[in-house]
Amino acid sequence: MIVAGEASGDLHGGNLVREMHRIDAGISFYGVGGRRMQAEGVELLADAADMAVVGLTEVVFKLAAILRVMRRLKASLASERPDLVILIDYPDFNLPLARAARKRGIKVLYYISPQVWAWRKGRIDTIRKSVDRMAVILPFEEAFYRQAGVDVTFVGHPLLDEVKTRYPRAEAIKRFGLRDEAITVAILPGSRQSEVARLLPEMLGACRILTEKLSPLQFLLPLAQTVEHAVVRDILRQFPLKVNVIRDEMSDVVAVSDVAIVASGTATLETALLETPMVVVYKVSALSYAIGRRFISVDHISLVNLIAGRAVVPELIQDDASPERIAAEVRELIVQRAKVREMKSALAEIRGSLGTPGASARTARIACDML
Repeated sequence: MIVAGEASGDLHGGNLVREMHRIDAGISFYGVGGRRMQAEGVELLADAADMAVVGLTEVVFKLAAILRVMRRLKASLASERPDLVILIDYPDFNLPLARAARKRGIKVLYYISPQVWAWRKGRIDTIRKSVDRMAVILPFEEAFYRQAGVDVTFVGHPLLDEVKTRYPRAEAIKRFGLRDEAITVAILPGSRQSEVARLLPEMLGACRILTEKLSPLQFLLPLAQTVEHAVVRDILRQFPLKVNVIRDEMSDVVAVSDVAIVASGTATLETALLETPMVVVYKVSALSYAIGRRFISVDHISLVNLIAGRAVVPELIQDDASPERIAAEVRELIVQRAKVREMKSALAEIRGSLGTPGASARTARIACDML
């Protein structure tokens, strides 16, 4: 059984399944994921896109569907009796599933750690009692888990294999219909539809302000597979801007851009690996934020700053994630070249701290050794 509840988890899950099949082509998989895992032969009991949420209160609207999937997976632990359960991030769903597997004596590999080092540290006890092996992807996580008595291995970050451009700059400019002399701003509103609905209007409002202060500007929006084009189209109609929406070309879009406005999450690290200057935004419901801030014990929210251990990129959270503030931060990254050079240098250092390519292959070896 393999379970990934979000778009990034589906990506890494698909790569992991592919690498496991290279070791043993006879392994069969079922569980929760998306098109990438399905393409690698995983029999999906549910689509990850239907389960992805951001914020503590937002889960209420999908709770019934999520619980149905949980019941089906727990029942399959008895009916299918899998030899191994592989869980990818998505902790509020996957940790109860890990406990259920442990009760039946089924081995559990957790790939891509929940951010227990940032908030709700009490979950470390659940992990120690319910998970046989951890494969972590951030450099500081190995020591954290080992100190807590968890069998853990740092495998490197899987994005080192995934984030790469396909086109030279000149070809990308032509492909995306860009002008070489114009300033290019990438808009990355997230991979969940609720997240896009909340953040994209703020980002577009910032872009409208920027067009009044700087020229020439052009805007690109790489659309995640988990987001319906109609959702973005309806929001775009509310703004007098020309935005080129592009599917399946995120790395090339970000690489060709001068600056990016990025929803907090995996996309910030993808942008960092391409060394594109960015402004990170984060916004959930007021109640989710009020509850969450009581438990968060780190100084930053973006993976970029967490890995660096300092404020490398600006973070605009909740009310600060306004069109005015976003526009002001983006403008600084356009006009202050010294600040851009400093940020690019810091992003290069972050890339160097993430290990070497091959995380999926290393994790596949751990998984196959557990079978």
